[in-house]
Amino acid sequence: MPLPPHLLPATVVGSYPQPDWLVDRAMLSKGVPRTRMQAMWRVPAEHLEEAQDDATIVAIRDMERAGIDIVTDGEIRRESYSNRLATALDGIDTDNPAMITSRSGHQTPVPRVVGPVKRRGPVEQRDMQFLRKSTDRAAKITLPGPFTMSQQAKNEHYKDDEELAMAFADAVNAEALDLQKAGADVIQLDEPWVRQNPELAKRYAVKAINRALQGITVPTVVHLCFGYAAVVPGSSKPSGYSFLAELDDTIASQISIEAAQPKLDLGVLADLSSKTIMLGVLDLGDPAIESVETVAARIRNGLKHVPAERLVVAPDCGMKYMPREVAFGKLKAMCEAAAIVRGELS
Repeated sequence: MPLPPHLLPATVVGSYPQPDWLVDRAMLSKGVPRTRMQAMWRVPAEHLEEAQDDATIVAIRDMERAGIDIVTDGEIRRESYSNRLATALDGIDTDNPAMITSRSGHQTPVPRVVGPVKRRGPVEQRDMQFLRKSTDRAAKITLPGPFTMSQQAKNEHYKDDEELAMAFADAVNAEALDLQKAGADVIQLDEPWVRQNPELAKRYAVKAINRALQGITVPTVVHLCFGYAAVVPGSSKPSGYSFLAELDDTIASQISIEAAQPKLDLGVLADLSSKTIMLGVLDLGDPAIESVETVAARIRNGLKHVPAERLVVAPDCGMKYMPREVAFGKLKAMCEAAAIVRGELS
């Protein structure tokens, strides 16, 4: 499907709330799993794919009803944004995870890399085919970025993290090429960890991202954020990115940033003059549905720094952890706000 021809198209970052009948949301709320969390699914394994298909249709229809121009599958089939792909690769041991302790002292089980990382076959191809046949709107699918994947695993095989990131980049690239063939209009890499470890990111993140996107001819996006609002409270979010200008050197055509909740100074967008900006204009840390005028003001603020031809409007981050009625209300307000501001430009 062609991308929307009008200015200020509206999209989502990726995820949409999974229904309570499909997932145990109390279990989901405990964190962002790196290894598999099969116990999260409420539906028996023999019926799970059909249930996920049905819930995906609900998510797509919600996005369409809200007015989203570039829809996703809501990442309904995923336990987290990254573990569906990361745990499906050869060389990964998810049955005997390593424990990584965060700076806050929180322990997280992560996959161990015990051999050469290789993709044994398509992982999200059916997801994209299902999305493509389920909507007549432009469709985007997301993949975890190679730098982030390298930071979410324990390297016990490669000589260093850079070599591991490049191996992940090759696997992501093979997956992305298949997703393009399956009908993706936009392909997005999620790279939130470039902010967590900017010094390492400055050494090889751009190189890894570019390898992952080699040969992709549809528009590509790199998304970075400060973490899910449900997991990372606003009070602990910084007011600026420690790794952003460097992304101007990627071959991605768009950069997606969280801007509403951290009240980001959009002057930083001057460093991304070659890119289309996917601007976060919905604060997912606020349980209230923003007024259309509030969102419109955020879009207008973005237009002070980026021409309308280079601006896409979106939520700050994935909406996975929100109540569905709140997520839908926020998306509807965003789409109505985009239409108002679009009218002011004509």
